[in-house]
Amino acid sequence: MRVLLLGGTGEARRLAGLLAARPGFDVVSSLAGRVADPALPPGRTRIGGFGGAAALAAWLAAERIGAVVDATHPFASAVTASAVAAAGDAGVPLLVLRRPGWTEEPGDDWRRVPSVAEAAADLPGERVFLTIGRGGLAAFAGDARRRYLVRSVDPPDPPLPPRTRVVLGRGPFTVDGEAALMREHAVDVLVTKDSGGAMTAAKLVAARRLGLPVVMIDRPPAPDVPAVPDVQGALAWLGERAGA
Repeated sequence: MRVLLLGGTGEARRLAGLLAARPGFDVVSSLAGRVADPALPPGRTRIGGFGGAAALAAWLAAERIGAVVDATHPFASAVTASAVAAAGDAGVPLLVLRRPGWTEEPGDDWRRVPSVAEAAADLPGERVFLTIGRGGLAAFAGDARRRYLVRSVDPPDPPLPPRTRVVLGRGPFTVDGEAALMREHAVDVLVTKDSGGAMTAAKLVAARRLGLPVVMIDRPPAPDVPAVPDVQGALAWLGERAGA
């Protein structure tokens, strides 16, 4: 069975590796191409968008795809919506693989907000550590008062807040390293998305230890389609589809 794996996450890479080693599966991993030097998964890979839901549906039919697994970032809602529409039009089973979000623990001071715009509208601090990736930074660009430390894998495009320092980095990060970075820049509030997973969770532990508030941006609503929280669940679902 040929599987289209919409990737870009650690879970997608692990799933691609496991499928590549299993007889009976032919996996094609698709990456959006937003990172200059992405970590490529095993097996066949394509980089770049499909051109919308209709074009993706046509591609699924032409490539005789038997199943689609959307293992994109939890905040890649546009990609997910396009995949759901395309799979429905093409009559191809689709599964969403999403790791669970983070859970507040004793000692945490989280303020949950529904969007990046809401996060920018009411920040409880003057020295802000922004770890939301490159997307959404424009929401903070009009703030000339606060100082911002922005971290992303690749250099972000403008507009940015006038008083911004950019650091480039790709997880996993350590708690000690995150705490040292926050101390070095006198950070007094962390802004992040509820991405979940261990790769970037160290910043939350560091913020807890330093007593810093965290503005946590909630995930977009999940689509009403089959979903699993881990790679093993995706393997079981694909096994059922292949058996059927």
